[in-house]
Amino acid sequence: MADLYGHLPRGPVGVLRAARWSLLGLRAAWLHESSFRLEVCLFLLLGPLGWWLGQTPVERVLLIGSCLLVLAMELMNSSMEAVIERFGPEHHELAGRAKDMGSAAVFVLMMNVLLVWGALLLPRWL
Repeated sequence: MADLYGHLPRGPVGVLRAARWSLLGLRAAWLHESSFRLEVCLFLLLGPLGWWLGQTPVERVLLIGSCLLVLAMELMNSSMEAVIERFGPEHHELAGRAKDMGSAAVFVLMMNVLLVWGALLLPRWL
């Protein structure tokens, strides 16, 4: 039975279907987005390093989680760019602005990675 907004309960089949769509999205990003591939490669290096360098569970979550946020935002940025490209290759000021803002969001989260890693690790080495 649907709720007030028309949403049906998911159940195990719905969860599995959503997981499949997520995996398809990851596959599409890997196949079509060179930035995503580069960021995954960096995560494969920084993830284990963050686990090793983190001295507490909270530090590990911060070090690794900050990198995961970059991947998530790259997926959002790539999805937005795909939708914009769907409407045609001609230049439109708003489309360009949206793409630039998506790229800026990824950049801000990359700066967050530097901030988190620097704040946690630099005091140990200075």
